[in-house]
Amino acid sequence: MTQTNGQANGQSPSRISSRLFHPKSSIQLSDFQKICSRTTDPSTYPLASTIAQNIPIYDASAFNPLDTAEATALQDEWYHILSSGPGIFVLKAMYDPTRYAETLSSTNAAFQTIITKEREAGGKVGDHFAAGGKNDRIWNSFSKHAFADPLSFTAYYSNPWLKTVSEAWLGPAYRVTAQVNIVKPGGAAQDAHRDYHLGFQDEDSCAAFPRSIQLASQYLTLQGAVAHSDMPVESGPTRFLPFSQTYEPGYLAWRRDDFRAYFQEKYVALPLALGDGLFFNPAVFHAAGANETRPAAAPDGGFHRKANLLQIGCALGKTMETVDAVPIVERCWGEMGKMFEAAGGVVDGGLDALVRAIGDGYPFPTNLDQRPPAPNGMAPESEQQVLRRGLEEGWSREVVVEELRRVGRESRAVDGLPVV
Repeated sequence: MTQTNGQANGQSPSRISSRLFHPKSSIQLSDFQKICSRTTDPSTYPLASTIAQNIPIYDASAFNPLDTAEATALQDEWYHILSSGPGIFVLKAMYDPTRYAETLSSTNAAFQTIITKEREAGGKVGDHFAAGGKNDRIWNSFSKHAFADPLSFTAYYSNPWLKTVSEAWLGPAYRVTAQVNIVKPGGAAQDAHRDYHLGFQDEDSCAAFPRSIQLASQYLTLQGAVAHSDMPVESGPTRFLPFSQTYEPGYLAWRRDDFRAYFQEKYVALPLALGDGLFFNPAVFHAAGANETRPAAAPDGGFHRKANLLQIGCALGKTMETVDAVPIVERCWGEMGKMFEAAGGVVDGGLDALVRAIGDGYPFPTNLDQRPPAPNGMAPESEQQVLRRGLEEGWSREVVVEELRRVGRESRAVDGLPVV
């Protein structure tokens, strides 16, 4: 019989490494500093027009996105940048302000109409980092733009550069979502963070995901932004720490004070012009900057930094079948309550496994107008959290079913356009 793990010849069995990153032992600032001290070699990205503060910059006017050979060569460079290079690149004049002048103007007008109507309608307001109402935010600007102005929407999202960039990281199956963010004078900077998916989990939840998912998370989303105004440095364009996406336990590390202090010391930020596109790996440590331009009290209302933020997701991260938790819970809630009582009033062991099997543990995708991020978090409540709360608070079958149905109703887009 074959022996493995060092057991042959009387040797003690060797230990395999943990599947988890441990927040204390796995994370070392010195390792992170070494990674982020790298310098971008211009020869690695010969198609870039320049390298600024380690970030490659490409001139869209120099290439034809419909030319297969040119597009493939660019995509190869962009993939390397996002995966193992600095993690960020700029595509100058992605929306050429001359060619797309009317589209950008009409799109900005549509955004302002949406903002005005949503403000007048009142209702829920939420943001991942800024206090509600501090800046102007449009959740699901993609759908709302289509309903507000189909002409500018079709011109905007038929830009072939969007397809070329998205396919470089995600392949041909992807879903575009977008959110508008307008940061007003005096708008504060964000803390350094990573983004979707694990960046929206609290530390304990994040630490429970194995190394494979910690690393895979960044490959499921492409982060981007299209500048809808000029963005001088003083207006606070996004701050980045190049190469930081290659630090494997970074989804746990970004919350630590020493890592955030290092980010503050070493971050870079590039000015952008109207129509520029900027794309980055969501695992890059980044933070929106402070708008330190002339104050809002100025006669013209001050300078507002405007961006359409793109969260483009890989379409493969889906289950094979559609499962509706509501009728399952309606049928099984009595048995779940008995298990809760038998366990001494806690959700553990078999009941915890059952809750995880029935309910969706992830609150996205959702309708963030109806279900904004919680006040002390970056995500709304998941089905699993609702089920645990229902067990702990002794809800009846009718109450838990209605609560789950409410989550379902509020998660759906309302005819594609919740407000306008």
